[in-house]
Amino acid sequence: MKIRSLVIDANQGRANELQALLQFMEDWEVVAVGADDWAKQLEDIRGLQAVFVGAGETDEKLAETIRVIRKADANLPLVLIDEPDRSKKRLGVVMDDCCAHLARPFRHTQLTQALEDIRNWRQHRKSSQPRRQLELSRCLSGTSPAITRVCELIQSVSHSDATVLILGASGTGKEVVARNLRYFSPRREGPFVPVNCGAIPENLLESELFGHEKGSFTGAITARQGRFELAQGGTLFLDEIGDMPLPMQVKLLRVLQERVFERIGGNKSIVVDVRIIAATNQNLEQLIEAGKFREDLYYRLNVFPIEVPPLRERIEDLPALVDDLRARLRQEHGGELSLSQEAMHCLSQYAWPGNIRELANLIERLAILFPNRKVEPKDLPAKFRTGYVEQLNNPPAITPNPPAPPNAAINLSEEGLDLKQYLMDLECQLINAALDKANGVVAQAAPLLRMRRTTLVEKIRKYKLKWNDEK
Repeated sequence: MKIRSLVIDANQGRANELQALLQFMEDWEVVAVGADDWAKQLEDIRGLQAVFVGAGETDEKLAETIRVIRKADANLPLVLIDEPDRSKKRLGVVMDDCCAHLARPFRHTQLTQALEDIRNWRQHRKSSQPRRQLELSRCLSGTSPAITRVCELIQSVSHSDATVLILGASGTGKEVVARNLRYFSPRREGPFVPVNCGAIPENLLESELFGHEKGSFTGAITARQGRFELAQGGTLFLDEIGDMPLPMQVKLLRVLQERVFERIGGNKSIVVDVRIIAATNQNLEQLIEAGKFREDLYYRLNVFPIEVPPLRERIEDLPALVDDLRARLRQEHGGELSLSQEAMHCLSQYAWPGNIRELANLIERLAILFPNRKVEPKDLPAKFRTGYVEQLNNPPAITPNPPAPPNAAINLSEEGLDLKQYLMDLECQLINAALDKANGVVAQAAPLLRMRRTTLVEKIRKYKLKWNDEK
């Protein structure tokens, strides 16, 4: 079967030369050649199996071309066409995104090797992609505006080496976001080294990060590499960065600034070639005010922030998340788990303080308890049924007509009024009225206002209204 290919090159002579050679080889089929409007050609061509990309005048143009191709098809094999005197090192990350490299003069052996590289690339992607995509899709599944924005930010920053700070509550999937950043970056073939800064004792954290030489302290019977060395050429993920002790923050700041460090007890400088991704579930600005986090380190880390929303703010993604978790369990352990519509409704009324991690634990527990049968509301733990049962026992009164507008006339003075503040005050009054009518039970007050329980909870917190959090 012939490899259908597209040639994109601003050097028309080089493009025509390559096309002529490929047409004489029985394994190749060139379906289009061009430097202009090639994105439209890429979109229209069906069954495209490879793209030859000319290095062009600047690295920036080449990187942009590859970015557009990768957006259209993340797995399409790319072959870089380059002049022989161009430095591969100068091309940097571009080389990592291509499966083969061609340089003039084009030779039959070169093209044969490129064909083999393309086939190996496609075979590797075919065998590894399904499970990898399933792993990475956890916590990022869904179409809500909140998670769509996170995915857009990942795509925007993944191809650069900018430091990323991931913010979000515990269990929202900050490490999954970090792994996506690495997977879609030119460093995806390099190591991914996670470090939980809050789980390692303060007296051991420096050795964990930077390593140590033999005899540098009691118990150091051999030399040891630190996480920075283990992550060379790849990505270092510093989780729970807000829990890092202040003395270590100073040393980390130096490494981020100078990209050089020494092992404990050593005097040899080691150059750092890693991409830094940090994450925290704390408010670093509040920690700075409290004197527990360095302001200069915060600005060094906060180059490109990504905030991962809690599950309660993207509850419409719940069905997609459940489907992904069920698929993962089916792939890893076999068996099938299904939930009735009533059970899913119960889960949608829950506030999910533990976020995606809590959902994953629940789905795994249900798969163990109720294999190969449909889960009903009665099968769920009690706390997941509370809001649903309250709605069944206390259904909201249905009025045939919408409530009439307030009778009080609004006298608009010549100075006017602050419409935003007026509507906020009116919303607060209606929420308080609903809470009074429902005796403070949010699950009963929410239907009176025709909104989800979780939405009402967010508004109550936003306006700092009084309510009973236990009800």
